Amino acid sequence: MGGGGGALLSLLCLSFLQGVRPATFTVTNGCGYTVWPGILSNAGVPPPSTTGFVLSPGQTRPVAVADGWSGRIWGRTLCGQTPSTGSFACATGDCGSGSVECSGRGAAPPATLAEFTLASAASENDFYDVSLVDGYNVPVLVAPASAAVNGSSCHPTGCPADLNASCPPELRVVASSGATVACRSACEAFGTAEYCCSGAHATPATCPPTAYSRFFKASCPLAYSYAYDDATSTFTCAGAVDGGGYDVVFCPGGSSLNPGAAAPPPTSTAYPPMVFSLGDTGPATTSLTLLLLAIFQVMSTW
Repeated sequence: MGGGGGALLSLLCLSFLQGVRPATFTVTNGCGYTVWPGILSNAGVPPPSTTGFVLSPGQTRPVAVADGWSGRIWGRTLCGQTPSTGSFACATGDCGSGSVECSGRGAAPPATLAEFTLASAASENDFYDVSLVDGYNVPVLVAPASAAVNGSSCHPTGCPADLNASCPPELRVVASSGATVACRSACEAFGTAEYCCSGAHATPATCPPTAYSRFFKASCPLAYSYAYDDATSTFTCAGAVDGGGYDVVFCPGGSSLNPGAAAPPPTSTAYPPMVFSLGDTGPATTSLTLLLLAIFQVMSTW
């Protein structure tokens, strides 16, 4: 009995040493307008203590999640009480819960999504990406807090560009003020198999990039631009024994985008300012995006 108890204790200790502690997402609003982050856990995954909250410009909030957590984080904009019903709703990224907490509901497209599958053991890797497959509403950057080990890259990724300013007219979501507040995916806008990678176009071979997905990719080369954009859009980082985590930053460096307001937002003090292209996307925009991501990678090693 004594020997069996000792073996069990050793096994429990080994499991503890091999595991990873709960991770923390540090969510920051670098925008010049209020953002309401939403959080959705994947099926069967326990949710964090909050699934939706408000961040005023410049505010940061940490959110702890269990080891092995998987799900997505996104930003909602232009939110408030609906006059007819009194329920809470947002013009972009709304989760349809009727309240600030999303409570197991996902984002209505278009919305920029930060997606995560975290490791449940220190020998495994986290997987993460920023996706424009469901369209775009706010600039987002994801930066790992952990150093690169186990062959992982721990590379920052995201879409820090202002795609609302250069969104093709047929994809624009326009507010009553006349401002473009989101940019739809071609799948949502047209609903055809060619753009949705469905039916006869449900494989990588039969669903190549389109002119619309190339627009998203040229602006944000590290983000998912359509369903089969895995090769350049999924990143890994080793599961951290000390918990680790990720920075999720809306409008990194401040953004010229400001839904519902004419005045530009103040520059973020946490990140260097950036300039967004207001016309067609070109090499200058792509180079700027890559430069910003490189800066974040260097900063994450300090």
